[in-house]
Amino acid sequence: MASADLVNLGFVINVIEDFDERLEALTRAWSLAERLLVVSVMLSNQNDPRGERFRDGVMTQRGTFQKYYTQAEIKTFLEQVLDEEAIPVAPGVLYVFRDKDAEQRFLVDRYRSRRNRLRVPSQRAREPAPRERRDRAAEKCAVYREPLERLWDRWLTLGRKPDRAEVEDLVVLTEVFGSLPKALRFLEERQDPSELERAAAGRTADLEVYFALQQFERRKPYSHLERGLQQDIKVFFGDYAAAREQSLALLFRIAEVAAIEDACRAAAEHGLGWLDPGLSLQLHVSLVERLPPLLRIYVGCAAVLYGDYREADLVKIHIASGKVSLMRYDDFEGQPLPRLVERVKIKLRDLDIDYFAYGEEYAPPFLFHKSRFINEEFPSYPEQVAFEQALDALELLDLSGYGPPPGLFLETLAQHRWTVAGFELLRALNLAELDDPCGRFLTFRQLIECGETQASTGLPNRPQQPKSYNALIELAEQVLDPVIDYFGMIRLTYGFCSPPLAKQIPGRIDPKRDQHAAHEHNRLGKPVCERLGAAVDFLVEDESMLDVAQWIVANTHFDRLYFYGDDLPVHVSYRPNGDRQIVRMVAGKTSRLMPRVVSEEAFLQLVAEPRQ
Repeated sequence: MASADLVNLGFVINVIEDFDERLEALTRAWSLAERLLVVSVMLSNQNDPRGERFRDGVMTQRGTFQKYYTQAEIKTFLEQVLDEEAIPVAPGVLYVFRDKDAEQRFLVDRYRSRRNRLRVPSQRAREPAPRERRDRAAEKCAVYREPLERLWDRWLTLGRKPDRAEVEDLVVLTEVFGSLPKALRFLEERQDPSELERAAAGRTADLEVYFALQQFERRKPYSHLERGLQQDIKVFFGDYAAAREQSLALLFRIAEVAAIEDACRAAAEHGLGWLDPGLSLQLHVSLVERLPPLLRIYVGCAAVLYGDYREADLVKIHIASGKVSLMRYDDFEGQPLPRLVERVKIKLRDLDIDYFAYGEEYAPPFLFHKSRFINEEFPSYPEQVAFEQALDALELLDLSGYGPPPGLFLETLAQHRWTVAGFELLRALNLAELDDPCGRFLTFRQLIECGETQASTGLPNRPQQPKSYNALIELAEQVLDPVIDYFGMIRLTYGFCSPPLAKQIPGRIDPKRDQHAAHEHNRLGKPVCERLGAAVDFLVEDESMLDVAQWIVANTHFDRLYFYGDDLPVHVSYRPNGDRQIVRMVAGKTSRLMPRVVSEEAFLQLVAEPRQ
């Protein structure tokens, strides 16, 4: 069987009993259709079954098989088998186009009105009904939206009017508008002219960069240039000589330090990279093509010496020294702190290259504040910014410049029980050693082995939950470190209390509320104290504890503070988003201390009683 422009499968597939043979007939017909396949079937009639049920159809009174379809069924069947749109044209008749231009012309012609409006009989005078004027231009835009959009996109891509050879839908546009120039005028009247101006400026810049860097290669005669490039030269420069002269002048300007500095400043102001004033501009390689033409030529010259700069992750444009550095990192996109594995410094003035590799001998440094060198379009940009804000808020190390050495950075994070997990900073999930630092001035041992009962019983009193260690270090960092920094060393009287230790403590304690158990669990696996966090009681020798308590209230983010008296230990706890509840313990009628919640303002106005 020979192929043909049009293949008609008329009333065939509905008389084939076997489903697989039905599929074969349809796919075979489609393979032979070069432009259009026409499929016709018998439609089902709900009121006339026309035979007895047989397989997925019926056996007629004549003893022949018939598969009756609904219009929706046959459309779905064709589209599922052929993976093409089936266009119903009559009951039981559908077109499937292989030639998509012909399909578009068919659809356009199909929706064009050819009927004359019938006159309304006028047997009596009446007010003419107001009629809205047809917006034929809008209708044309709607019907031919896709080819017009492609034409507009092509225009913006070229920065100039495309010629006939550069238009994908030339046949359709010519039939509809009469000619390509008319289609372009139709578009021009309905689009924002500033878009065309920006496109033309962008294309001109691209060509300036191209011709500037072509100076390093053998000059091609104008007649050997690609036809589209010849069109570009004519539209944007006038002639080949002017294009080369203009680009050569731009190439010479890369030696002007002031011009490079101005271009770097302009790039940074538009969100392209991180500017170290007077020294350099650093940015991700994906942003290089958006730089001002002068900087693109600057980087392009480095590429002439080195090769494709896109093999790197970051580009550093040295403003005054005539150098370009290319940095490659380990998983730049996927890590919030990628590590430098390779650095190449390209010296344009010396036509030389310095290469640096990092590994066993030189520890690969971290890149801090990666968000400076990318923009909002970069993958995981919001997560990157959030990570950096969290890291900066810790104030553990000076991250300016190149930041700390990698060993010091990792050691400091570990000491403060922080770990990097993806784009998040999380508390460590391991059990700390007793003599590990807990804040700047204390160790975990001091917070765990500070009570009289623990000392007398010798119970280990070890936290079993990693979160308990995290809660203790947060208490130290947020409350105890500031107090020690201001008043001097404190004397801890009661710190962490494990469930076994709580059973040995005489007198009134309330492990379910006092937060001394931190995040430890009871025998049912639930938190001993549902408030979580951590708490300690402490004294500052030779200081008014009211002064200390008032300072804590005014300067820290505590959760609860219990004040017992000017010469007695203060109880203070911490948890994130704490309540800042202040409880003053006052003597009742039986001299028993009773809790009284007071406001922050009232507590700060208390005056200590003179000491005897």
